[in-house]
Amino acid sequence: MRQVIIAAGLSLLLLLFLFPLALLGRDPLAGTGEGPEATLPPRPTPAPAAAPAPEGSADEAVSVRVQADGTILELTMKEYLWRVVAAEMPASFETEALKAQAVAARTYTFWKMEHPTANHPDADVCSDINCCKAYITPEAAAANWGTAAAAYAQKIAAAVADTDGLAVLYEGKPIDAVFHSSSAGRTKDAVAVWGGTVPYLVSVDSPEGTEVPNYVTEVSVTPEEFRAAFLGAHPEGDLSGGPESWFGPLSEDGSRRTVGGVVVKNTELRALFGLRSATFTAVASAERILFTVTGYGHGVGMSQYGANALAKQGKSFEEILTWYYTGTTVASFS
Repeated sequence: MRQVIIAAGLSLLLLLFLFPLALLGRDPLAGTGEGPEATLPPRPTPAPAAAPAPEGSADEAVSVRVQADGTILELTMKEYLWRVVAAEMPASFETEALKAQAVAARTYTFWKMEHPTANHPDADVCSDINCCKAYITPEAAAANWGTAAAAYAQKIAAAVADTDGLAVLYEGKPIDAVFHSSSAGRTKDAVAVWGGTVPYLVSVDSPEGTEVPNYVTEVSVTPEEFRAAFLGAHPEGDLSGGPESWFGPLSEDGSRRTVGGVVVKNTELRALFGLRSATFTAVASAERILFTVTGYGHGVGMSQYGANALAKQGKSFEEILTWYYTGTTVASFS
């Protein structure tokens, strides 16, 4: 009987030793439908989770307090950046563009930490795009991506992990790494949009174009609608003549124009009439004022579609970032 027990014990030990070896080399995505090249129908996709950060990850060591949906969340930098990149840039974009977005978002977060705001005094950042950056939960992102969720989740996780701890620096400090969707051939100088000179936020060429959805859009308003909105903001304006006489020439830098005898910024007209960008032409007639708008966003800093176009040209994320942020370097920061 003792020999039988010993033999059974040895068999069990052998089985326990050999079973893990049988699994070595197996593709963990095989047959699951979750890999990008899987041929089987995909299973219901679980909420994506960011990949484990590299050993000694700088992003894991940084805590970010986020005000979202009226609550304060404490996330690691890695967790927060996944949510920002997933919300801010299409996951279908080139890998180097996603990396550039991850570094820009990390840099902007460091900058916000050093420049607290009264909008969210108890948090480093918030989920309001008019104050900080867009933000989406993994569950909501998975719902948006459908069957591509697992592949896209991993792609964004890799963009964050592969740029771990990197930031865009000017004179050794994180910059105000603003970005926008698309430009009209060139980005805008910060001074033309916000009135303050920023040495690394100057106008540069940007290669995006007609591949951008709704790259050129039109907004039409009646003369009565225009008069009511404009005089509501500038009661000193003179719109007594025909609409054809209301608009004067653009300023030399293209950021301002004269309307009804008042010099106004294009950014103000953008806000008044819901234009996608401040790069537009305006044609006035007795029937309507037609704005033809190019690009989307404020136009300062990195263009996201421009970054994708540069990535398709073979540019690295470092080259993309230093292209859009003049005089900067990309380096570790903590």
